[in-house]
This record gives sequence, C-alpha cells and structure tokens, in this order.
Amino acid sequence: MPNSKFKGWTRPGPTPPGGVELEEDETLDYLCGHYRIFQYAKGHRFSVDDIFLGWFATCWCPRIDRYADLGSGIGSVGMTVAWRAPGARIHTVEAQDISVRLARKSVAYNGLADRYTIHEGDLRNNDLAAFGPFDLVTGSPPYWPVGSRVEANHPQAIPARLEVRGDIGDYARAAAQLLAPGGVFACVFPTEQSARAEAAYRDAGLTLLHVQDVIFKEGEAYGVSFFAGSRSVDLPEAVNANPGFPVASAPITIRRKDNSVDPGIAAVRLALGFPPGLMLEAPVPPEKRFGSA
Repeated sequence: MPNSKFKGWTRPGPTPPGGVELEEDETLDYLCGHYRIFQYAKGHRFSVDDIFLGWFATCWCPRIDRYADLGSGIGSVGMTVAWRAPGARIHTVEAQDISVRLARKSVAYNGLADRYTIHEGDLRNNDLAAFGPFDLVTGSPPYWPVGSRVEANHPQAIPARLEVRGDIGDYARAAAQLLAPGGVFACVFPTEQSARAEAAYRDAGLTLLHVQDVIFKEGEAYGVSFFAGSRSVDLPEAVNANPGFPVASAPITIRRKDNSVDPGIAAVRLALGFPPGLMLEAPVPPEKRFGSA
C-alpha cells in the first residue's frame, strides 16, 4: 500500500504468500519490497550491511542465473539478492541450526521455496560445489578475531560477530572455488580493515574490481566497505595489470550530523524497495534502518 509519508510511493514487487506463523521471541520485519524476514527479538538481527551487500552485489554482477551465499545466517543477504534477481536459483550455506530454521521460515513466507535451497554446514567444506558454478557469490564474514571484541549475549550472534568458523580469507577461498568464469564474489568488511579484505581477494586468486565505502554518519570514523572481484585467471591480463582497478565509487553517507537522512542514500533505498527516507529525522537503530520503512 502507499506510504503516507511519501506521496505517490508504493512498495514494489509481488506480495508474498505468507502463511508462516510467528513463534515466541520472533519478529517479522520488512527486508526489501514486500519481502519480510523472521528474526529473534534478542538474537542476531539483519543490519544495513546485509541489504547493502545484496544491492551492491547485484549492481556489479552482469548476469545472475545461479547464486550462492556463504555463512548466510538468517538469510538477509540471500533474500535481498532473490528480490533483486527474480530469475536466479539460489543456494546458501549456514552452520547454525537456529539461523537455518529462521531462514527456512522466511523462504517459505516469501514464496521462494522453488528456487531457494538452504544447506546446513560449514562454508569451508565446499558443500555447494555440486550445485555450481555460480555467477555470483556473496559473503558477510564476521569482522573481528576471537578475543578482540566482547562476545554478544545471544549465542546466535557470536559467530556473526567473531571469527569462530573462519575469517574473510576463508570466505574468499571458498568463493574462488565456486565461481563460474567471469563470476563475481562480493563481500562487506569494516573500512578500517580494508587491507585485510584486499589481501583476502589477492591470496585467493581474485582480482578486486569495485569498492564502495559507506559512512554511517557524517563526521564519524566507523563505516563499512563493499568489495567485488572475479577470478584473476578469467580476466584479461590487461585488467589484472591495470593500476586503475579496483574502481572506487564515491562514498555513500547514510545520515548527516543532524541525524537526517543524507540525499545520497535515497537511490539505494528505492533500489531496495523502500521509500527514499529523506523525511526521517530521529535516529534509527542499525537493524531498523531499512526494516521499519
């Protein structure tokens, strides 16, 4: 239905069939368009990092027939790509059974079961190889080594935050084994750790082609970066040797100093099936920046 704050704007895309009930301690939140996602109220919840990754990855992958998501959690990245690439067949792998359970509920709710397969397992085991190769592989790896940050209170959130089951290098190596010729691996990582991401691509035999920085709030140091690259062996030598790569797009700022939404984010929000957001004024928690529409 039209959003009263944004005259003339209507949530795009088909309406999901639904029919999946909420259980105790769960919430059902908008992810993109009419798609909704089941989450634990106090567990690991999707963030702007996840759906930005789905947007960024689909911007830079030239075609998406087969797609894989590594360490897929509750399915926020995978289902964002599913919304953006309605013809793609999707395989995801996630080690935590509690996250797999939620993701399967969301897949059923959004009517994706005929093209979306969730595998329970460790991404480092190459369990998806039999279903590839893939035009696009995404990963939202944990950001910090074990012991470098305080553990989350909910057990579901610990592996999403800390490198319990591998690091960004493991994600890059797994992706390199799954990619089709010319396929793209896209991931997200803290901007302050960009050197680690660049090394992960290089060590896995991937050429980094595109980088997009996102600043959460004007004037604040912390932000995340999105990376996209392909297997070096599939690219012309002129590309691998070109000092102009990766191409860095202009940074996107989410919020200005006064907490109003920066106009630069409007196009991304629209591309994800949300209103442009320019009328929002109050601070919004990270997990609600898109889900509350």
